This record gives sequence, C-alpha cells and structure tokens, in this order.
Amino acid sequence: MAVEHDELDAAADDWLIGKAQSGDVDAYEVLVRRHRNRIYRIALRMLANPHDAEDVAQDVVIQLWTALAGFAGEGAFTTWLYRIVVNRCLNVVRQRPPSRPILDSDHPPTVGADDEVVARQRSAATLRAIGSLPPDLRAVFVLQQIEGLSYQEVATILDVSEATVRGRLYRARRHLLDTLRSWS
Repeated sequence: MAVEHDELDAAADDWLIGKAQSGDVDAYEVLVRRHRNRIYRIALRMLANPHDAEDVAQDVVIQLWTALAGFAGEGAFTTWLYRIVVNRCLNVVRQRPPSRPILDSDHPPTVGADDEVVARQRSAATLRAIGSLPPDLRAVFVLQQIEGLSYQEVATILDVSEATVRGRLYRARRHLLDTLRSWS
C-alpha cells in the first residue's frame, strides 16, 4: 500500500512538474506546498538553526522555479529536489558556522516530572551532537537516519557511492555514540 501511495505521489509530482514547466504558476505553488515542509525539515536538521533553515527553504523555493526547466525527469523529482536542498545547506555551512544548536523549543523548559526534564535534556544533547557532525557526515545521517531515505537515494542526492554513504553513516554513528556516551 505504501508503494502505491509513493507511486501516486510521484505521478502527481510528474503532472505538476509538466504543468509548471509550461508556465502554470498554480501547479508550481501546489508542487511547492507538497514539498515545503520536508525542504524546511531537511534544512533545519542540516543547519541546526531555524532562521538559516527558513532562509534556505525560501531560496530553494525561488530557485526551484527556474531550475525546473532543467529537470529532465530521468530520476525521481524528490531525489533531485533534496540534492538542491542539501547542496544549498552545505554552501551555508561552508560560509558560516551554525549560530546555535537546534532545540525542540525556543521556550525555557517547564518544571515537571524528572523523566520529562531528562528527556528534554537528552533530546537537546542529541540535537547538539547531530549539529556538531561535520557537514558531509551530517548530510548522510539526516537523509538516511532521520528522513528514512535508502542508501541508494542518499548516494544519488549527494553524488557519491553507496559505499561512501555507508562509511559516512558509520562515522556519524560512531561520533554520536562517543558524544552521547554520558547519556547511556
């Protein structure tokens, strides 16, 4: 059933892309709405900063309008789109370091049960650890572990081999285990 849903999503994307490439702004807006949350989520996890993630998401949406003309449909649209998002994030990371780690909430933690406080602290430590990964390892970790993409999809998005994806994922996991060892 999930495969059928994915196929329907891909077919809807293909139809919308064709209309958008013909200049249909409404089809483009629908296409963007379908993918905007994931664009932002990937950017947020890559950059560990909500403001930078929003900037990247907006840049990608603007860039997408002109870039669609170059999309030939040889691969999946989502793979092509995520490559644009990741590349834009990597450019931002190269230009400036992240300003602060991502937190579940910008609000101060509420006083509550010890378990809730510990869970919030563990979550914040995990997000800081992911944010501290080198960009190449973070990209693989976010796309494969958090977004649930296959090794092949990640390899295609990052334009590397599956073996490179597996190696980077291994190094990312080792780094996270070492960084988060005090929480075990």
